[in-house]
Amino acid sequence: RYKIQPASISESGHSSNSDFSGEHSAGTADLLTDWDLCWNIGFTKVELPMRVLAIDIGGSNFKFLVEGAGAPRKFPSGPTLTPAEMSDKVLQETADWPFDCVTIGYPGPVVHNKPLLEPRNLGRGWVGFDFAARFGKPVRVINDAAMQALGSYEGGRMLFLGLGTGLGTTMIIDKVIAPMELAHLPYRKGRTFEDYVGERGLLRLGKKKWHRAVHDVTNRLKAALVVDYVVLGGGNSKKLEDTFQQHSPTSG
Repeated sequence: RYKIQPASISESGHSSNSDFSGEHSAGTADLLTDWDLCWNIGFTKVELPMRVLAIDIGGSNFKFLVEGAGAPRKFPSGPTLTPAEMSDKVLQETADWPFDCVTIGYPGPVVHNKPLLEPRNLGRGWVGFDFAARFGKPVRVINDAAMQALGSYEGGRMLFLGLGTGLGTTMIIDKVIAPMELAHLPYRKGRTFEDYVGERGLLRLGKKKWHRAVHDVTNRLKAALVVDYVVLGGGNSKKLEDTFQQHSPTSG
């Protein structure tokens, strides 16, 4: 897709664009890929930004949105959700949303644009699934915590903790994304970090003790990984008290 702007050639040989803009079909746009031709016919070529369908897959819900299309849409996921069911539901519910490509936030490790392991809180069949074939569009798969971390990054060394059904963890170090799998490391009494600060921990401990566990895990990981600040996200982050001390680039 191209945005075509008519250009007038000044005496100095430079072009100036008018306010007119329009879209050409792929067949016509093919004629405009040569800059000399664009110059000779008095047009400049400007590529339009792609419309990206973003899908965030969680253990309780999956959400999706095309920028500018309105509010995100959300549906339950759960332990039986397969990639085919998720993809078909998204396609059904986005029939009124045109998009050019897809990005998927996957709740597990991702290597070379593919899920490495089956998710702990969803159904089977995710490893090896052909998302591009299902959607009929180019697809980029990224760890879900890494996707959320990108939207919160303000420079330096940041740790993102996603408090949802499980625990998502990602670092961004001087603009380099480093997805991590800290959730299942041992923490206390034979349980993992996720067992304490994920959904199971909230239900087992109650809100007050869960708050304390989130404080402790956050401070431990911040010190161990020597980060400048920590961002807490995920569905359960809104259940934290307003007095919870959030670490930012300015507060240290």
